[in-house]
Amino acid sequence: MNESALNTETVRSGIRLEYLTIGWNSLEAIIAVGAGIVAGSVSLVGFGLDSVIEVSSGAILLWRLCSGEHREQLALKLVGLSFLALTTYVVFDAAKSLWFREAPEESYVGIALAALSLIVMPILASAKRRVATSLKSQSMHADSRQTDICAYLSAILLGGLGLNALLGWWWADPVAALAMAPIIAKEGVEALRGETCCDDD
Repeated sequence: MNESALNTETVRSGIRLEYLTIGWNSLEAIIAVGAGIVAGSVSLVGFGLDSVIEVSSGAILLWRLCSGEHREQLALKLVGLSFLALTTYVVFDAAKSLWFREAPEESYVGIALAALSLIVMPILASAKRRVATSLKSQSMHADSRQTDICAYLSAILLGGLGLNALLGWWWADPVAALAMAPIIAKEGVEALRGETCCDDD
């Protein structure tokens, strides 16, 4: 198989990975937001809304892989602003929950989702890095880092929900949400600077 055919197959692998990312994040968003609203969990809702924005970010990279277009700066800025708006929401709601001692209900659905995401995301990130290395693609490599960030958020979410469910530490949920805020804000700033999933030379 010649180099051109190999590159074409690698691009197809990248496209499949992005479809998988978008599909997983969409499902993750629906479950997390729904379960978060039911349980009154700010960290779970924030995690779900982050997944919604990650779907938009993944769609930008998918567009580039499929079309080769590079006119994504406006879309990136909108994604960045969305991340910063989400950070504001998470900080405000978490602070309000702590101030008024608003204890969330236990969410075993959320715990299961966070645990599963903690398994899936590192595997997906590793696969993206292999494709990125083959294609010499900075944007694909950066997208793999965003997938790593999803794993970090999953770990934080699992900690907050788990402590609330097992030990009754109601404050663990809003504290977990506050721990997510700087990570989400960093994604927003990088998107505004054009340094996120679509920063090829």
